[in-house]
Amino acid sequence: MKKAGLRVRVIAGFAAGALALSATLALVSFQVIRQSLLSERERTAVRAAYYDAAIVWSGLGSQEVGSLLRTLDTGDSRRAVLYRDGEWYSRQADTGVTDAIPVALQREAGDGIPSVQRVRAEGRAALVVAVPLSPTAVFYEVDSLQELDHTLGVLTAVLTAVAVSVAALGALLGWYASRYVLRPLTRVADAAQEIAGGAGKYRLDPAAEPDLARLTTSFNHMVDELQARLERDRRFAADVSHELRSPLQTLANAASVLERRRDQLDARTATAAGLITDEIARFQHLVNDLLELSRGDRPATRAPVDLPELARRVCRDHRISPDIVTLSGPATWCVDRGRVGQLMGNLLENAQAYGGGAVAVRLALTASTGRIEVDDEGPGVSPDDKPVIFDRFVRGRSANARADSAGTGLGLALVAQHAAAHGGTASVHDRPGGGARFRVELPECAP
Repeated sequence: MKKAGLRVRVIAGFAAGALALSATLALVSFQVIRQSLLSERERTAVRAAYYDAAIVWSGLGSQEVGSLLRTLDTGDSRRAVLYRDGEWYSRQADTGVTDAIPVALQREAGDGIPSVQRVRAEGRAALVVAVPLSPTAVFYEVDSLQELDHTLGVLTAVLTAVAVSVAALGALLGWYASRYVLRPLTRVADAAQEIAGGAGKYRLDPAAEPDLARLTTSFNHMVDELQARLERDRRFAADVSHELRSPLQTLANAASVLERRRDQLDARTATAAGLITDEIARFQHLVNDLLELSRGDRPATRAPVDLPELARRVCRDHRISPDIVTLSGPATWCVDRGRVGQLMGNLLENAQAYGGGAVAVRLALTASTGRIEVDDEGPGVSPDDKPVIFDRFVRGRSANARADSAGTGLGLALVAQHAAAHGGTASVHDRPGGGARFRVELPECAP
């Protein structure tokens, strides 16, 4: 299961905290308000019941009990009954009021103890008040709490809406807090991306976020150390390449002498001389590629270039028909002519060496992106090799394999380097119908 991101966890934490706090406050508020309303309602019902009981007591003996009860102003919410000498009396037909009076309450009232109890009458909440009038008479009043239940229902809905709103506000606050907290990390990520793209002088300002001064200082120190190490590696590769070029040139001159006199040598010596010439040429190619890689930190010098003409010239230099070049969009691209020329040349050489030869060179330019594609008709690139095909010294169908061909394993690495110098990318795909399709995308390349 994929773990949620930091921003999601922060937002969820704020929302959960806000919901827990608002729910707790809502529950406490509901209980306090409910108890207060019930207490007030009970006091009101008791006062009304004693008032009605006094009227009934004063009229007993002088009026008929039913008529006496009907004189009471009980409204729609209260219902009065009288228990006297073992008989129940009410102001109208008994519709279950006496059944709602608990037996325990009747016993207490019969013992002369005034009592109050909440019950369910006809499926609704009600309050029963018992007022003893004499040893043989007890006045009961059943007061409906339906209106109070409705008020508490509305209060529950309001408090629930408030709790949900507070939780949403907490999530919004969490989003803002996470954005504020992650802003320095976003800058660190952007800085890392800029540095990876070749902006070696990009640094973070420790004063921008005083609380993260240690992080920014450590990051800048790491970048300085990385740049120093890369510079040492580039300088070493450049120095070695320069030092090797002179003896290699001497060896190449000597090998050319042997090659010119190859007809005068015996068969074994001639074969050995041919092998030496081929290996020296391969060695020179490797040294030139290493020297080019050591210069990879140079920025691309862009200028308007007629790219189809450049592509056709590169094809002719590699003895490939220029008719395979096709164009979609404008012909003039704003690129580094030398870098793009070498890039296309390396792709064509790769197609000749491993893909049976190039069959198409497609150029497409839109308003913001230029695309160069080279198709071959070889076996394609295996899925395992695709992620590493542009790494240095990777050649053939398996990563880091050193084949016996004349390739150096640096051609595609130079392609990726030249693409990155333009702020672009290099990738490999399967060609429809078989073979490989190498694609280079150069953003914002329009002149």
